[in-house]
Amino acid sequence: MSNNNAGAAAGGGAVYGIGMFGAWVFFWQQADTLGGYLLAVLEGIVWPAIIVYQGFSALAK
Repeated sequence: MSNNNAGAAAGGGAVYGIGMFGAWVFFWQQADTLGGYLLAVLEGIVWPAIIVYQGFSALAK
């Protein structure tokens, strides 16, 4: 039995990955200390999820 929705999940992961790399580039350029670089890595992981949450919250209104 095949699952026809497998491609949709892969596309969502690709979009999240592009957002994560873009956030890493932006936050990495803003950092100037070791703590700033560590925070940039964490922000790059979390930031795309926050943006998606904010977008869905705006659509729900």
